[in-house]
Amino acid sequence: MDLKRTAVLALAAFTLVLSACGDSGGGDSGGGDDQGDGASEYSTLRVPGDYATIQEAVDAAQEGDLVLISPGVYKETVDVETDDVVIRGVDRNETILDGEFERDNGIRVVGANGVAVENLTARNYAYNGFFWTGVDGFRGSYLTAYRNGDYGVYVIDSQNGLIEHSYASGSPDAGLYIGQCYPCHMVVDDFTSEYNGLGYSGTNSGGDLYLTNSIFRYNRVGIVPNSGSYELCYPERETTIVGNTVYSNNNPETPAIDVALLAMGNGILTAGGVGNVIERNLVYDHDLGGIVLTVFPEEEPSDVIPAESVPCDEATPTQPPEEELPDLLIWPSLDNEVIDNDVSQSGLADLAVANAGEGGSPDGGNCFAGNVFETSAPTDLETKAPCGGEPSGDFNEGAFDVMSLITRETPPSVDYQTAPTPEPPELPGMPDASDAPPSPATDMPPSIDVDAIVLPERPED
Repeated sequence: MDLKRTAVLALAAFTLVLSACGDSGGGDSGGGDDQGDGASEYSTLRVPGDYATIQEAVDAAQEGDLVLISPGVYKETVDVETDDVVIRGVDRNETILDGEFERDNGIRVVGANGVAVENLTARNYAYNGFFWTGVDGFRGSYLTAYRNGDYGVYVIDSQNGLIEHSYASGSPDAGLYIGQCYPCHMVVDDFTSEYNGLGYSGTNSGGDLYLTNSIFRYNRVGIVPNSGSYELCYPERETTIVGNTVYSNNNPETPAIDVALLAMGNGILTAGGVGNVIERNLVYDHDLGGIVLTVFPEEEPSDVIPAESVPCDEATPTQPPEEELPDLLIWPSLDNEVIDNDVSQSGLADLAVANAGEGGSPDGGNCFAGNVFETSAPTDLETKAPCGGEPSGDFNEGAFDVMSLITRETPPSVDYQTAPTPEPPELPGMPDASDAPPSPATDMPPSIDVDAIVLPERPED
């Protein structure tokens, strides 16, 4: 071995390390050397090691930096306004933001693109656990949100995102919400939502939006894509719901908003949804319907139904004079495909369409094929509304009685602060959370092979 040459190489390597460690920007360098393949340098800002609060670290972070949070309970709310920052907890189950039922939101990303939030828990907030609004590019990974006053994870007026390996419980509205985006370009994968009013709510969202491989259980209602003029980008359309497990959404002991009370006891319910694909989902044990396509009656609307769907950035409300607005606007569910699902144990019907006559055809253009089921409303639904064929038959025979559901009494909401919501289970955390370099939410969402997603097997519980 050439010892002289070895010593020279070692000295050169040591010099490179010293150079890469330079100015850390207020925190220790987090492996901020050149990552290769075009990756930029970054700094790791540690909480509480370098900064006493998460907000102080976030305010000091530059694009591409990592805010790394040690285990502990952080009683604060955090606003993020810098692009491409990564905010990560060292331990998902032990790094906790606590709103103490007084603070508005756990982490709120406002107009900052490319922000990733990872490996954290947010609880006891008056509004939302994790919140993205007005962003292009985002990611939420290994998040836990429970006992929050509106939503667990809330995404609105945003595009190009991924929510994965996350959990939400104990919210009056929805554990997960995606709204006011078209085309959304989003993927939700491996999300568990339980003990909420709604498992998932998607108002006026869709277009390259995928809800996959997730679990919705023990809510009042499971999955609810819905339309309404109270937010922009109406109607809801073109959401793909595939490979999910949806069961036992009849829970009377959850906090719940009005819609959750009204629709209690349904698995997958499109309320005025258009052009959705509902495929290869396992749906069972619901007091009313397994998969139901129905109208949404909106009281005191602010607009009328648009003649055609347009992207959000091209859409402007019609805003007719108030005297021309109807007192009640009926949003029909149109042109949805319900294919190859396994649906059972439904009190009224495993499969149902409840807007016959809307949209110019008795079935509303909705179609059903290849499903495993026992009951439907109207009867023989796959024969009457087949995919690839013309609707036929009597849609009044065995019809789904929407009005009886609207007028029925349901158990009242429970205060989210005192509801008997179980503590979240110990959940798997992000691998190598202490050491992995930051990965801002650029090039989102990842591509998804929908054809490779299989019908889930029934869980043991």
